[in-house]
Amino acid sequence: MSIDTEVKMPLASPTATGETPSRPRGRSRGRIVVSAVAYLITFVILFPLLWIVLLSFQTNDNILNDPFSLSNLTLANYQQALETLNLLVMYKNTLILAVVSVTVGLVISYMAAFALTRMVFRSGRRRTQNTLRFYFLAGLAIPVYILLFPVYRLDIAFGLFGTYFALILPYIAVTIPFNILLLTGFLRDFPEEIEQAAVMDGVGLWRMAWKVVFPLMRPVIATLAILNVIYVWNEFPFAVTLINDPNMTTVSLGVSQFQGVYSVNYGAMMASATLVLLPQLAIYAAFQKQVIAGMTAGAVR
Repeated sequence: MSIDTEVKMPLASPTATGETPSRPRGRSRGRIVVSAVAYLITFVILFPLLWIVLLSFQTNDNILNDPFSLSNLTLANYQQALETLNLLVMYKNTLILAVVSVTVGLVISYMAAFALTRMVFRSGRRRTQNTLRFYFLAGLAIPVYILLFPVYRLDIAFGLFGTYFALILPYIAVTIPFNILLLTGFLRDFPEEIEQAAVMDGVGLWRMAWKVVFPLMRPVIATLAILNVIYVWNEFPFAVTLINDPNMTTVSLGVSQFQGVYSVNYGAMMASATLVLLPQLAIYAAFQKQVIAGMTAGAVR
C-alpha cells in the first residue's frame, strides 16, 4: 500500500529571490514634499543672516551698487564698529537687564499660572479664573508701540527715566502674557497623581508649587528663559525711548549709532549687527535641545 505524500514548497520571499519590497509611492512622495518644504523654510530663515554677514565685509559703494558681490571684501567695518562701540558696557547693561527682568518675570508668571490652574477661588467658580486668564493673554494683542507713551509718562512721574528700572519693568510686563500662555498649557497636562501623592505626604501649597511641580517644569522654564533673553537682547523701542545716558546703551541701541540724519554707514551697521547676533546664535546652539524639549513638553502624556 503506497501512501502519496505531497511536498509543499515554501513560498519564495522577496529577499530570497533578490527582489526588494516596493514602498508605497504616496508615502515616498510625501517625504519628498516635506523635505523640500523644510529645506525651503531653512533657506528663508538663514538667507537674511548670511546676507548680513556678507554685507558686513563690503563697503558702502558695493552695498548700494552690487550687494551680492564677493570682491573687495574688507575688515574695515568691524574695525570701525569696535572703535565706535563700547561693547563691554553694552553687553554689561544688556546682561543686567536680561537677568533681572527674565528672573522676576518667570517667577511672577509661574506663580500666576499655578494659581490659575491649581488654586480654587472663594467664589468656587471657574469664571473668575477664566476672566483673569483672558486678562493676562489679552496682553499679547497689544502692540508695544502703543505702550511707549504711557510707560514714558509713568517713568517720568516715578523718577525712573534713564535708569535700569525704566526698562526692567516694561520688559517684565511684556513677557508675562506669553509666559503664562505656555505655562498654563503645560500645567493643564501635568499629571495630577504626582500632586495628589504629595498632598497625602503632608506637603503644603507653597512647597507643592516650588518643591514638587517647579523642578519638573525645567524644560518649559528653560525655553521661556532663552526666548525672554533673546527678546531683551533685541528690544529697541523701549530702549531708545527710555534711555538717554550713553553709559547705559544696550546692544540694540549700539547698532543705531551708525545712522545719522543725512547718511547711514551700512557696512559698519551690518558689522555691529553681526556682533550682536553672535551671542544669540551661541545661545541657540548651546540650548537648542532645551528649547525643543520645552516647546514639545506636555504634547504627549
